[in-house]
Amino acid sequence: MNATTNESANFFNSKVLGHPSGLFVLFFTEMWERFSYYGMRAILVLFLVSAVGLGGWDWPREHALALYGTYTAMVYLTPILGGFIADKYLGYTKAVVIGAILMTLGHASMALEFHSAFLYIGLGFLIAGNGFFKPNITSIISELYKNYPEKKDGAYTIFYMGVNAGAFLGILLCGYLGEKVGWSYGFGLAGIFMFFGMLQFYFAQKIFGDVGKKPLAETEESKQASLEFAGDKLNPFSLFDKILIIVVTLIGLIWIINDPAAKIGGSSLLVFNGEDWSNQVILFALGLFLLLLISRIVRYPAVIRDRMIAIVFFAIFTVCFWASFEQAGGSMTIFAKDYTSRIMSGNYATIFLIVNVLITVVPIAIITWVLFLLFRQTYKKYLLSNVILGTSFVIIWAIVIWMINRDMNSSAFIINYQTVEKPVVDAATGLQKINEETGLPLTTFEVVTESTKVEAVDKLVNNEVTIIEPMALNINDEVLIVDVDKRGNFILIDEEKAEKIRSALKPGEASTVVKASVNRIKDNEIEIPATWFLILNSLFIIIFAPLFSKWWESKYNPSGATKYGLGLILLGLGFAALAFGSLGIEQGAKVASVSIIWLVLAYLFHTLGELCLSPVALSYISKLVPGRMIAMMFGIWYIAIAIGNKIAGSMGGKIDAITEQYDMSTFFLIFTLIPAGLGLIAILLNPVLKKLMHGVR
Repeated sequence: MNATTNESANFFNSKVLGHPSGLFVLFFTEMWERFSYYGMRAILVLFLVSAVGLGGWDWPREHALALYGTYTAMVYLTPILGGFIADKYLGYTKAVVIGAILMTLGHASMALEFHSAFLYIGLGFLIAGNGFFKPNITSIISELYKNYPEKKDGAYTIFYMGVNAGAFLGILLCGYLGEKVGWSYGFGLAGIFMFFGMLQFYFAQKIFGDVGKKPLAETEESKQASLEFAGDKLNPFSLFDKILIIVVTLIGLIWIINDPAAKIGGSSLLVFNGEDWSNQVILFALGLFLLLLISRIVRYPAVIRDRMIAIVFFAIFTVCFWASFEQAGGSMTIFAKDYTSRIMSGNYATIFLIVNVLITVVPIAIITWVLFLLFRQTYKKYLLSNVILGTSFVIIWAIVIWMINRDMNSSAFIINYQTVEKPVVDAATGLQKINEETGLPLTTFEVVTESTKVEAVDKLVNNEVTIIEPMALNINDEVLIVDVDKRGNFILIDEEKAEKIRSALKPGEASTVVKASVNRIKDNEIEIPATWFLILNSLFIIIFAPLFSKWWESKYNPSGATKYGLGLILLGLGFAALAFGSLGIEQGAKVASVSIIWLVLAYLFHTLGELCLSPVALSYISKLVPGRMIAMMFGIWYIAIAIGNKIAGSMGGKIDAITEQYDMSTFFLIFTLIPAGLGLIAILLNPVLKKLMHGVR
């Protein structure tokens, strides 16, 4: 038995919930990293489209989703480089610490509002930090469990619960603070807990022994182990391979960065002779990548070659899955904000408050119980790490109690403001348009702001909006409100914020501040934050992950292709719920009030699909490739997810164009048919993929 085997055996001596206590050190480390990532991700698009002067940038949706797609793609691209550096030079644990420090700096930069450059600098740190962190923390698990392959699926599923526990907390807290208090508070909170996660891991890393502390050297023993796995010879990268990798990487990076650069900055990097060559360039890069892939696969020994082909199939399904799934942080968040009825009143408000308290407190209580079990096993050896982890949860509980108290002490104010009725004029004829269904003249209503000059001939019409805040106001009180995204989403502001909005105006721009008054006050109403729906994914994973873990370890464990097929079909069913719920939304509508049940069903189906596909994908990679390639293969796997994320941002950015030309149902129907169809193909390919995997389950 070698040194690594000894360390692995020692690792399994101390257990929590049937798994080594060290797994839960990784669980909580990953939890805080996912807290920071998903907390920031939840508010990024909403921040970008929010009004200038309120901390936002007032971007069009397409621009915001272009940056969102590029960012989420890049955080999955850099792991291949981070995995390579860790394999060759740093070791896994040092790479994890470096990644955590960089991400802490990134969140700190995004919390600053002095200049827009801080956001881009922050995103850069986050992208680099993810590259070091993401592939290497999973590689530690793979190395520790390499002599216990039968436990890997369960371990990765438990680890995946940590991922989603962090996502749950991050979205809940950062989303709430960002929407209700200020965007910088949400970004800043993400950075605080990333810092805590780094410290907790750093002071407990001895629990892993020598695993991950130094790069895996290419000794004769490790080479022989690889040869035994492969059944033949090693497959080094040739000069031609390296040239193709560099060329494809450079083209891919330019294409990904060019999308937001062209849309936001108006300067495309891929315009030649006045023509945009973006599509041709990326197709050329894809062709080179396929050439590289095929040329390497044919050089592998028979068993490895077949398993690599299986990974390629799984990668294609993965791209399509994430291209649809990642609508959550983009178009689905926009749907929640602008097209979903988020104000609950009467008994519904009471029921929501009770349910919200339960789904907030119970998961945190469960995670706190896991923390207690870990503390009981490790506090003597790793006291400082446990103190830091315990302090983190004290802060979490304090914020949660403050949130619950704020919601329960909020009142609903019916605010009255004025609009000017204007005719909708046909640009070609100069005549007022007529509604074809009713035969009545079409009109629109422009909000009267403090800059609006009302003419004597203007027809003033009173309008109302419900705003829910924890403050004391009386009927007829004069207030200031502002539309945060020019879609009728008004918030109350004080004179200080109003002055910020005025000072941010460019020469000739009209103020968006609206003078209004309190018309009525209602007590039993509550508004659900748009980011709240994102926690459903994490909540459902916390609920269902243990069941899926048991399923994968039972005799009824389905094959890899079947899991992928089920995941894609369930994903399609989730979008089918949204497509059906959107049937009543008119073509080109900017706002609507669809029942929240459709979003809840969508996230339920999406979560069940994710549990079928995402955690087991990590496990399959660790089983299908030699140990010396683990970190790099995890990095390559994240390339597939990166492509899916970028496609998600690009497709999500079409939401306005598709809803204006067709309708909202058509937009979601696209994401229904493609995943469901691919899911059926995956199931039909099951016999082929099973053969290619050569007994790996």
